[in-house]
Amino acid sequence: MKALVELVRAPAALTVPGDAVAGAAASGWPFGRRTLALTGASVCLYWAGMALNDYTDRYLDAMERPERPIPSGRVKPGTALGVATGLTAGGLGIAAAAGGKRALRVALPLAATVWAYDFVLKETVFGPAAMAAARALDVLLGAGGARAAVPAALTVGAHTYAVTTLSRSEVDGAKPALPAATLAATAGVRVAAGRVGPLASALLGAYAVTTGRAQYDAVRDPAAPKIRRAVGAGIHGMIPLQAGLIARTGAWRSALAVAAAFPIARALSRKVSPT
Repeated sequence: MKALVELVRAPAALTVPGDAVAGAAASGWPFGRRTLALTGASVCLYWAGMALNDYTDRYLDAMERPERPIPSGRVKPGTALGVATGLTAGGLGIAAAAGGKRALRVALPLAATVWAYDFVLKETVFGPAAMAAARALDVLLGAGGARAAVPAALTVGAHTYAVTTLSRSEVDGAKPALPAATLAATAGVRVAAGRVGPLASALLGAYAVTTGRAQYDAVRDPAAPKIRRAVGAGIHGMIPLQAGLIARTGAWRSALAVAAAFPIARALSRKVSPT
C-alpha cells in the first residue's frame, strides 16, 4: 500500500479538490453532493496521471530516481498501468453519474489529455500546455462546462503552465532566467485575479508569497534542489490560488475549506514528494 501511495503521489491530490470547487463557485453552483462527487472524479483522474507518469518514466527513473516504486521493484509496470486504467475508468464513471452528459463532455477530453501528456506530449514543447489544459479542464469539470468558469480555468492553467515548465529542470538545475520567468508568471497570475475582497486578497497574497519566495530562491541559486523546492511550492501554491478564486465569488466557507488543505499538503509532502 505504501508503494501505491508513492506511485500516485497521494498527498498531492489535496491540490485537486479546489479545481472542482472553483469551477462550481464560478458557475454559481452551491457546494453539495454534485461538486463533492466531481471532486472525487478529479482526484481519480489526477492519480491516474501520476501512475501513468511513473509507468512511462520507468526507464528514466531507473537512472535518475531509482528509489521510485517501479525501478525499485516495489510496483510492477503492469500494475502501475492497471492502476491508471482503473482510476481513469472510475473517474469517468463518477463524472457521468454526478454530472451526466455535461460533465462527461469535459471529463472525456480531460482523461484524453492526461493520457496524451504521459505517453506522447510530456517530452515535447507541448508538454506544459497539455498539463495546463488538463488543470483548466479540471476546473471546467466542476462547473459542468459552464462558460462562466473559463476565467478561473485559464488562471489555474496559467499557473500550471509555469510550474510545469520549471519542473523540467528539477533534476539537472536551470539557468536563472527560467525561475525568473516563473516568478514573473506568478506575479502575473496574481495581478490577473483582479481587485477582490479582503479574504480573497489574503488568500491570493499567500499564494504569491509562498510560491514566489521559493521561485526567488531558485533565481538566486538555480541548482536542482532549489528548483525542486520551487516546483513543490508551485504545486502546493495551487491551493491558496484556488481558494482565492473561490473567495472572489463570495463563497467564503468553501474558500476556507479548500485553504485548510494547504498546511496539510505541505506537511505530508515531507513524507511523499509531490514532484
